[in-house]
Amino acid sequence: MSLIPKINKLFSKNKSNDIVGVSLQSNSLSYCYRPLNAISICKSITQPSSAVSIATLAKEIGGSGQCCIVLSSSQYKIVQVEKPKVPDTEINAALKWLIKDLVPFKPDNMVLDYFDAPQLSMNAEKINVVCADLSELSKLVENINQHKLNIELISTVEFAFAQLIPHSDLAILLVCQHANEELLILIIKQGKIFFQRRIRGLAQISQKTEEELTMGSVDMLSLEIQRSTDYFERQLKQAPIKKVQVIIPMKNEAFLVRKISENTNVPVNLLPMPEGFDEHREFACAVGASMLTCLKTSL
Repeated sequence: MSLIPKINKLFSKNKSNDIVGVSLQSNSLSYCYRPLNAISICKSITQPSSAVSIATLAKEIGGSGQCCIVLSSSQYKIVQVEKPKVPDTEINAALKWLIKDLVPFKPDNMVLDYFDAPQLSMNAEKINVVCADLSELSKLVENINQHKLNIELISTVEFAFAQLIPHSDLAILLVCQHANEELLILIIKQGKIFFQRRIRGLAQISQKTEEELTMGSVDMLSLEIQRSTDYFERQLKQAPIKKVQVIIPMKNEAFLVRKISENTNVPVNLLPMPEGFDEHREFACAVGASMLTCLKTSL
C-alpha cells in the first residue's frame, strides 16, 4: 500500500503511460523518467524552490507522465502506535487524534496512512503511521498538475528504497541514504518493511575519505547494524538475517562495504540496481519511486 494517499487531482486530464519517479529534497529534486518506448533518463535539478524545480522537470521531460513522488524526510513523520479498536473505515480519523502529540502537524491539517508493524503474539497489535502537512502537499500537487504531470501517489523514502529489494522469504538488511539526509537502515522480508531506523551522525558519510571512514564511521555504522539485527531477531522473534546490502552513492562505497563486512558475521554487498540502472546509483531513491505505481490508494 501507499504510505501517504494520493491527493485528488485538481484538474482532469488524459493519462500518459510514461512514468516519472521524483525524489524531493529541500531545494532540489532528482527524477527517473521512464518513457514507454524510449531510454530512461535519471537527472538532478537544483533550483531555489521545489516549485521552480518541478517547472524545470516538466520542461525537461517535455510532456505528461504518471508522477510518483517521494517526500524528503523533513516533510513527513513515522510513528508506531497501537492499532485503534475501531472499524477499518474509521481508523484514519481516529489516528489523527491518537498521534497529535507525537507529530508537528495539527489533526485538521494532516494527511496520513499506515502500514502494519511486525506483531508479537502476546502484544497488542501495532501499526506504523505516516503523516504529513495537508496544506503543503496540496500546494505540491497543484503545482505538479499545472505542469501536466499526473500524481499517481505520494510515498516515502523507506518505501522507495524497499522497492529496490527483490521479493524474498529471507530477510535483507539494507543500509541506504537519501540525498543529504541521515543514513537509513531497513529490514525487508517478503516485500514488506519489518524495521526502519534512521542513524544520526552519519549524514556526511558520503563525503569522507577512506582514512576518515576508518576513524569511527565504520565502527559506528557496524554497531547500528548489529543493534538492528539483534532487535529483529530477538525482540521480533524473526529468523536470522542472511544478507546486508548497501546503497550509499559515494566514491568510497566499495571500501565502506568491505570494512563493514570485516565487522559483520553475514555477507555484506553493494545493492545491485535494477536492470538498466547500474550506472545510476546516485538516483536510487528516484528509481525506486518510479517502481511504486502499483501502490496506489485514494484520499
